[in-house]
Amino acid sequence: MVLADSKSYRNSILLVFCMATTLVPFMGSAMNLALPVIAKEFSMNAISLSWIVSVFLLTSAIFPIPFSRFADMVGRKKIFTLGVIIFGISSILCGLSTSGVFLITARLFQGLGSSMIFATNMAILTSVFPPNERGKALGIITAVVYVSSSSGPFIGGMLTHYFGWRSIFFVTSGISVAVLGGIFTKMKGEWIESKGEDFDWSGVILYSAGLSLLIYGLSKLPALPGFLYIISGLTALIVFIFFEKNLQFPVIRVQLFLENKIFGLSSTAALINYAATFSISFLLSLYLQYIKGFSPQHAGFILIAQPVAQAILSPIAGRWSDKTDARILATTGMGILVTGLILMFFLNPLTPIRIIVALAVLLGIGFGLFSSPNMNVIMGSVEKKYLGLASAITNTMRLTGQSFSMGITMMVISLCVGKIKISHEVLPQFMKSIHITFIILAVLCCFGVYASWSGIKIKKTV
Repeated sequence: MVLADSKSYRNSILLVFCMATTLVPFMGSAMNLALPVIAKEFSMNAISLSWIVSVFLLTSAIFPIPFSRFADMVGRKKIFTLGVIIFGISSILCGLSTSGVFLITARLFQGLGSSMIFATNMAILTSVFPPNERGKALGIITAVVYVSSSSGPFIGGMLTHYFGWRSIFFVTSGISVAVLGGIFTKMKGEWIESKGEDFDWSGVILYSAGLSLLIYGLSKLPALPGFLYIISGLTALIVFIFFEKNLQFPVIRVQLFLENKIFGLSSTAALINYAATFSISFLLSLYLQYIKGFSPQHAGFILIAQPVAQAILSPIAGRWSDKTDARILATTGMGILVTGLILMFFLNPLTPIRIIVALAVLLGIGFGLFSSPNMNVIMGSVEKKYLGLASAITNTMRLTGQSFSMGITMMVISLCVGKIKISHEVLPQFMKSIHITFIILAVLCCFGVYASWSGIKIKKTV
């Protein structure tokens, strides 16, 4: 019998999460290569095409915190398992899509399953691993994310070329089945931290409405309704914060941000990091296929450089963060990302492939130095009873940042290209939108450098 505190049991849990962690990054990076093919089949313009990515991010960003609270009450394993099931079924539906609307709807449910997975995975992992091993475990998980991302463009390009874009989603559903097998044979705990407490339905409604309006408003900029949605969303979130402060069992304990400096600043740094970087792969995929004229398969070979660099460096950075001041590693990573984004501004139709690969590697190094040390600091800064909330908040910061990144990108494309298909006639305008977006993201990333450096070295509390 495997003991719950044994090394073999911890490694079994880590294996399950490594499999689960491949789902979202593999699908996301593989699908980026298929977007032009999907656009052609369903006659979608650049704005509607971006909603295939954005609707997934929207649901993934909204629901992790409510699901983390619910998981603390009924069991994290239950919610994690249900999330994998929903993700697998919706992946099959994505592959069976008959229109752009059908695909976007199925992606919405994929995001729902993803939010359940990421609302619980880091909390369970942090509960299982002791503080002196946590950075290493988180580094391995981060490396798996990047290996999945790196294999996504290559495998996605091959699948799209030989079997069509739908095969990407069918492969993803197969991975979900493997994850379920691991859950039922390896995971023995349930991890219930708040059994019998009340669920804050009013807070969930306020929070969900506010975040939905905020993210949706970003996608509508620069039109007037976009600003109105954003103002409404911010208003709802402000009301939510004051409402939560007076509850005994809130869905979000806002004191974590107000009283825990390292948690607040490190979470903010994560938000800014993803807001400044997520749309890079989206833009490079379109750049390589529309501007450079490469096939999905060829573009995949080039895009693989960034996540490979991340995968190599992340476990090393994770181990370093167990032994040294993680803010130095994370801040250095953010600084490298600023440099890479500035250099991306100089991309043009004649840029040599070796330069594009070198820039992708540079960005991969920045990601690798930032991600696992930042996560290690966040999860080590809270008490055990708040691990589920910390995990969900971190995931929400990541996905909200990604939504912001896509919102910024969609706004710039809308201004420069308009809501039309990308064609040869509008390639100069599309190239201009890429340049403007990279400059905006570089400026945003500078604020992340400050947030990351403002943290302090702490002794892990759990």
